[in-house]
Amino acid sequence: MQKIISGCILVTAFILTACNNVSKKKSSDIAIVSEQEIENAPSPKNFESTIDNKPTALYILKNGNMQVMVTNYGARIVSIIVPDKNGKPTDVAVGYAAIKPYTEGADTYFGAIVGRYGNRIAKGKFNLDGKTYSLATNDGPNHLHGGKKGFSRQVWDANQTSDSSITLTYISGDGEEGYPGTLTSKVTYTVNNNDRLKIEYAATTTSPTILNLTNHTYFNLNGEGSGTVNNHLFMINATTFTPIDSTFIPIGKLEAVKGTPFDFTTSKSLSATVNDTANRQIKNGKGYDHNFVLNTKGNIHQIAAEVSGDQSGIVMDVYTTQPGLQFYGGNFMDGSHNLKYGKKDDYRTAFCMETQHYPDSPNEPGFPSTVLKPGETFSSETIYAFSAK
Repeated sequence: MQKIISGCILVTAFILTACNNVSKKKSSDIAIVSEQEIENAPSPKNFESTIDNKPTALYILKNGNMQVMVTNYGARIVSIIVPDKNGKPTDVAVGYAAIKPYTEGADTYFGAIVGRYGNRIAKGKFNLDGKTYSLATNDGPNHLHGGKKGFSRQVWDANQTSDSSITLTYISGDGEEGYPGTLTSKVTYTVNNNDRLKIEYAATTTSPTILNLTNHTYFNLNGEGSGTVNNHLFMINATTFTPIDSTFIPIGKLEAVKGTPFDFTTSKSLSATVNDTANRQIKNGKGYDHNFVLNTKGNIHQIAAEVSGDQSGIVMDVYTTQPGLQFYGGNFMDGSHNLKYGKKDDYRTAFCMETQHYPDSPNEPGFPSTVLKPGETFSSETIYAFSAK
């Protein structure tokens, strides 16, 4: 299915509509959802807009039991629907039902591709080839997620190549948000028939630059808006993490997780440790908002993290070629945004697993390099694999 242009209300489940002027689907393709969900579900019509003289739209990817909705505004994931332990279609991604809320106020980054540099750069400055570059300080004293208008608020060119895959491209001009070089970035989302969402990243540049692309989807494996994620079970395949100062910038060293609230080498919930402000790192992060140094060493076939929904039985396994994973527990969610299906983004009702390079790597020579040079192609891959038990 290519870009959907029907004006009917889209029910976020496998293949679905609630209008009378659309072609009929087999009953097995239509999920049973509540009237409230139908009323508030993402509508393709409500994603049709023009931003910066470029059209925006909503796209559907489907394969087997899994459906993913994507908009080309910020290359964002709007919805991820997978079956729970009882086979009920469950939307596990946080998002809005229309394009307008994504454009208003401070960016929530729901589902977005963030860049050029995802995460933080200290004091908005870095040195490259003997020259100091200054970036916007849009997160206290620091630079965050590409600046005031990063990749999350750009309209990407979309090419849906099949029912299950879409490639989005954005060309960032030399000097945009202070970064050097014209950067061409491509992100491909692919849904396969065993409930896996694969994200492939590729980028080239005309001049030396820095780059840290990641996806910022907020997850709740019990379903969007279904309450706290503190009772989910989390496992992160990392024996060290990068401790931060009070402005969320790494202090330049790795710290062992053993014997700390950051030991997720075996599955545990957040409830016992997330409010342990006697721990300096929990206090600095206002909970969990830290980069973990993965033991996987870039091996896409080794599990980087696993999260289990305590009510739904939905399990999400994370695989990546990236060296780090930013685990964020929804500490800044405040209930001020209306989500799909009429729910609110209440405090700690979602989490992020952002596969990435480390924060502030351009200013830390001991961290893996994020420099991209002309003639090189940056590439990485992340897989979110879903199952239920």
